[in-house]
Amino acid sequence: MIIDKFSSNLQLEIQSIVNILSSHTKRAYLVGGCVRDLFLNNKIKDLDIEVYDISPNSFNELMEQNSALGVGKSFFVYKLKNVDLALPRVEKKTGLGHKAFEVEITDNEKIASKRRDFSMNAMMINIFTGELLDFWSGQESIKQQKISLINEKTFKEDSLRVLRAVQFSARFGFEIDKKTLDIMHDIELEDLSKTRILWELEKIFIAKHLEIGFIYMCKLKLFEKFFTCSIRCEGIEEELKKIYSKNLYYFFYIIANMSGFDPLDWFKKLEAPNHYLKTFKNQPFYKNGVSDKELFIIAINMPIKKWLGNYKKDVIKRAKKFDIYHEVFSGGVTIAKVIKDGFKKENIKDEYKRRVMKKIENKFNV
Repeated sequence: MIIDKFSSNLQLEIQSIVNILSSHTKRAYLVGGCVRDLFLNNKIKDLDIEVYDISPNSFNELMEQNSALGVGKSFFVYKLKNVDLALPRVEKKTGLGHKAFEVEITDNEKIASKRRDFSMNAMMINIFTGELLDFWSGQESIKQQKISLINEKTFKEDSLRVLRAVQFSARFGFEIDKKTLDIMHDIELEDLSKTRILWELEKIFIAKHLEIGFIYMCKLKLFEKFFTCSIRCEGIEEELKKIYSKNLYYFFYIIANMSGFDPLDWFKKLEAPNHYLKTFKNQPFYKNGVSDKELFIIAINMPIKKWLGNYKKDVIKRAKKFDIYHEVFSGGVTIAKVIKDGFKKENIKDEYKRRVMKKIENKFNV
């Protein structure tokens, strides 16, 4: 049975839900990302289950009896350990914003699955029988590595889906099909909060295929929409491929470094948390790569580990070779010696840097 493909821990959780629901229904389905990730052979942490053939009142009582936590009672959503349980629903747009929806319960699997964004996210697996329901060709989308919307009308009603499509392309390396991309071009994004925009962008920044997400950000003119600036996208895609490890800040650093824009302005526009401002404060930029001498100059103020230009393997390798990856470079110069030589207050820092810089000049002018 297809459920046997889940990890043993998740199989136990599924079985516990089967035990809870068995006297009430035989129609309960794993839905959404957990089914998609099962077909992608990705690691699955959480499960989403839709429960049919039970009234809202009975469902609420059943969830409370089993100490499930109500995480969206107005939407009939509960959490039990790593499982989200909900009643199947349809949503009707009632106003502005991606949360302005009216919810109605449905008892039809196809109608319920139609509210989902993309075909790969709309597959359903019956937890009792293991039957797979795939009304919108989700398996075929995954096979073709395509991101395809299900319903044009409902897709347009939720502007957040534009960012979700870009996020999925960056995570899975999938292509957004032409029809979906054309529709995404025409969707306004002004109703999205700055917090939600950054939240979705952050998923792109640490994605395996970041460069693909960047390409779609360019095609959809998201830099103009979010940061009011036009990025010259040529060449940046290849640079993004060089990122050696995941880091939330590399994306902004590389784009800023190659485009000449100040990332601090972007953070202000998105009302980003202070950790962005703190991390980018005093970060040096080198547009055409960095020499060994320049690595030492950077290391006067920070170990290369903290420099955001360290995203390439060769930079890390060189910095470790010179013992400046984890430690700043002093060249044996100390603040105590500078003070002892009679320098005071603001002159101490300037003199210290001058002496260390002299050590670097001597090192590379031999």
